[in-house]
Amino acid sequence: MPAPQSTPLYRDRPGGFDIQPAHQSEARKILDGIYLSEGLSNSFLIVTPEGRVVINTGMGFEAPVHKRLYDAVDRSPLRYILLTQGHVDHVGGVDQLREPGTEIVAHANQASQQDDDERIKGFRAARSAFAFRDAIAKILRHARAHADEPVPAQSRPEATLTFDDRHAFELGGQRFELLSVPGGETADSMAIWLPDRKICFSGNLFSALFGHFPNLVTIRGDRYREAPRFIESLERVRALEPEWLMVGHGLPIRGRDLIQSELIRLRDAVEYVHAATVEGMNAHKDVHTLMREIQLPPELEVGEGYGKVSWSVRAIWETYAGWFHHRSTTELYAIPAEAIHGDLVELAGGPDAITARARQRLESGEPVEAIHLAEVVLSAAPFDRGALQVSIEAHARLDAESVNFWLSSWLREQGRSLGERLELAEKKRSEEGA
Repeated sequence: MPAPQSTPLYRDRPGGFDIQPAHQSEARKILDGIYLSEGLSNSFLIVTPEGRVVINTGMGFEAPVHKRLYDAVDRSPLRYILLTQGHVDHVGGVDQLREPGTEIVAHANQASQQDDDERIKGFRAARSAFAFRDAIAKILRHARAHADEPVPAQSRPEATLTFDDRHAFELGGQRFELLSVPGGETADSMAIWLPDRKICFSGNLFSALFGHFPNLVTIRGDRYREAPRFIESLERVRALEPEWLMVGHGLPIRGRDLIQSELIRLRDAVEYVHAATVEGMNAHKDVHTLMREIQLPPELEVGEGYGKVSWSVRAIWETYAGWFHHRSTTELYAIPAEAIHGDLVELAGGPDAITARARQRLESGEPVEAIHLAEVVLSAAPFDRGALQVSIEAHARLDAESVNFWLSSWLREQGRSLGERLELAEKKRSEEGA
């Protein structure tokens, strides 16, 4: 098998901020009979002499775009909708695309995956909004501009056909093999293999951004994903030796050797981080030390534009060990550290001394420590101008250093929120002065 190429592929591919709602004017032809409609996740159309197959359907509000583009290509019956995972951006348009007789095919874990999503729907929506503020704004603008066109509801489809490990069928002389890959983003993840054409549709098995470290934990809220299971699923796809990899976001990857090289690099990177974390745990190192110390060697460079090595270190640690880190008795009780922040401010003689130390830490190149200190003040005095300003600047400093979609989105949202609070503080001060 080929060794990883010297220049990682991710450097030349779009990042998280390039993911936008479906808006194209026509489907992109990839190969004869295979078309791509991009959106918040990729949707694919496969045309055969006996009808059509759609792989993933986007969000509910994107489905009319996908349907219009696919109908412009071919109007034969839609025989199958194949769902590579149960996340909302893959299944949301099923009801808009399906036709009488369309088979909805998913892994047998689809129902439990959707039950999970439904249980924490409000929680996850609130914790995802900061990252998709621009996309949501575009949706609302479109809705206002087309008030006579109702925004389609989000589907929660029930599969008409499920499988556990492998399922195969033929349509129009083309063989489809569906493979369970539970190491992906969801327990119902599947890969779709067209053996006669050496094409694999992997969904988001390899992360939303191909060539980047997988999200073993998401800051929006999901179950932890296990590194060994991810590696097993990666190897199942790699063993197919695909010549085309149709991924969940961005354009497909072409070339057997290139795909092998990238998957080997990704596998080795995850194995390295997993092994280093376990070794550190057995050496009795705390999780924060491991998050700082464990870094990939240059030959295993992968992107960190969606997942991060340090976040995955913590995910691996807590997957094995749970939430109790044996740092303090207070971890075992329902009283957070913020409960005594007011005492610290009082003991310091007021917020100014702590804010001054936060400023000092920021100017010394320690923005995270500056935020810690500023938050002590803001817990006791939410509109303290000095602490707000330091925290805003510290978040901006961290954002300037970030290449990660989720981290940058969080930092910018926090900066925006703190900025609004600072404006209120300034307004209140002006009114009091008047």
